[in-house]
Amino acid sequence: MSPFMSKAIIDFAIALGVVIGGSLLAGIASVIALQSPIDTMRQVSEHLKIWAIVAAVGGTIDPLRVIETNFWVGNLYPVFKQLMFILVSFLGAHMGTELIQWICRARG
Repeated sequence: MSPFMSKAIIDFAIALGVVIGGSLLAGIASVIALQSPIDTMRQVSEHLKIWAIVAAVGGTIDPLRVIETNFWVGNLYPVFKQLMFILVSFLGAHMGTELIQWICRARG
């Protein structure tokens, strides 16, 4: 498998894991704090989405620096790669959020 695909799969899994893990742990903590775990998990999953993307791509400064320096010199392949890593990380975080929302949906 190519290094690009390997990193993309890992970034997807990291973003997915950050959202799901953080939301589940927040749900456990809300039970201990005598609050509604469903409401807490829904809110946390939404708020963790951006941080999951940041964690997956390895911070905010380095990917942006790669995009900036390569874009201005006309080397668009590294720019495309970084944008794809960000997109794949977003998809992982979004899938985690949707999964948590689905788990917490109202029974009726």
